[in-house]
Amino acid sequence: MRWALVKVCLAVTTMVVVAFAVPLGLVVKEMARDRAFSNAERQAAAVAPALSITTDRDELERVVASAGADSGMAVHLPADGGRSALDLGRQRAAARDIQAVRRLGRASTTTVPGGSTLLQPVALGSGTIAVVEVYVPESEMSHGVGTAWAVLAAVGLALIVGSVAVADRLGVRMVRPARRLVEGAHELGEGRLGARVREEGPTELRLAAVAFNSMADQVVQLLANERELAADLSHRLRTPLTVLRLNAASLGAGTAAEQTRAAVAQLEREVDTIIRTAREAKPQTAAAGPGAGCDAAEVVRERMEFWSALAEDEGRKWRVAGVDRPVRTPVARADLAAALDALLGNVFRHTPEGTAFAVDVHNGEDAVIVLVSDAGPGIPDPEAAMARGRGSGTTGSTGLGLDIVRRLAESTGGDVRIGASVLGGTEVRIWFQLDARGPVGRGRRGVPRRRRPGKLVSTFNRPRSLP
Repeated sequence: MRWALVKVCLAVTTMVVVAFAVPLGLVVKEMARDRAFSNAERQAAAVAPALSITTDRDELERVVASAGADSGMAVHLPADGGRSALDLGRQRAAARDIQAVRRLGRASTTTVPGGSTLLQPVALGSGTIAVVEVYVPESEMSHGVGTAWAVLAAVGLALIVGSVAVADRLGVRMVRPARRLVEGAHELGEGRLGARVREEGPTELRLAAVAFNSMADQVVQLLANERELAADLSHRLRTPLTVLRLNAASLGAGTAAEQTRAAVAQLEREVDTIIRTAREAKPQTAAAGPGAGCDAAEVVRERMEFWSALAEDEGRKWRVAGVDRPVRTPVARADLAAALDALLGNVFRHTPEGTAFAVDVHNGEDAVIVLVSDAGPGIPDPEAAMARGRGSGTTGSTGLGLDIVRRLAESTGGDVRIGASVLGGTEVRIWFQLDARGPVGRGRRGVPRRRRPGKLVSTFNRPRSLP
């Protein structure tokens, strides 16, 4: 907008300068010509009294010399009685032009080589008409015109430069608040809820800044209310959880009882985490800086220890790969564990008992990839499965688990993809971006190649234990 305003101002000022400077230049040229011929008329008028008194050649030569015409004046006397025609000075005008002036009795100008001449008729005492010729060179008719045009050009250029400078300042005054408004909108869109815009500039932009700040305050208030509501709703779960924990404690010994008590304890921890997270002002999913995050390999091993017992009860073969060394991931430990539990819970919930599954962790140069695959029936519509509240279409599927995983991956600049597994079922690929440069696509550098189906399936004959 700033440069557009400058361009418009430049165009308008240039047109105005041209509209005034060109006519003024022509007027200056015409004034210089009129000034030159006015001087010629004064010189011719200085000779007229002498011609009315005498026609003596010597007297007239002295009069012409005293007029100071610098050999630019000539006097043409007609033949009168027994006297022949007399021409004093250098004749430049054509004879027919002189005769025409003598016959018509009025002054005229004619063009000659190097300039123009003024032919002025003068009545003699004898009743005849003499013609005074005054030569006006071209340089005299254009004297001062070049300087005047240069001054006009300089003034016009100064006006253009000045108008551009003023337009630029006005543009800055308008663009700077607009730019701040755009930056504030981007910051608010990126989750920086403290972004505000200074209320300055033209009236319209000040009103826009006031509206933006009011909107940002309302967004902060709505988010705070939503967090409090989530915390209150989560807090209501504590009473039934307490009853469930007491009932689980009375189940006695046994694998099922221990699993039930562990599940209840895990549920209590998750509810506490939800309450704390909902009441904190800043999100918990993004890493705080260099070195923040968690070890994905350790989290995968820990969660597989929990799910392996249930897999053994249901006769499921499972495999874990890529967890033999630390894999730094820029997400919180609790968030990664919740995402893995959501995906593995989907495997147990939506595939028949005995269906095999696998978890692979790949550590690339700029990303960490976690693959959760199974040998189940697959997902008919992966795009619908990623939609929050829709799910895969099967009974009990809402899509909330996959939405949690997607938001976690996108908080690092990564993404989540659903595709076909080498086991024959579904494969969910979670891509965690390490440098947070934005979402990445398929085929990026640092992505390990998938194993061939035969080799992956053969690993299910290994013992069911962590590597």
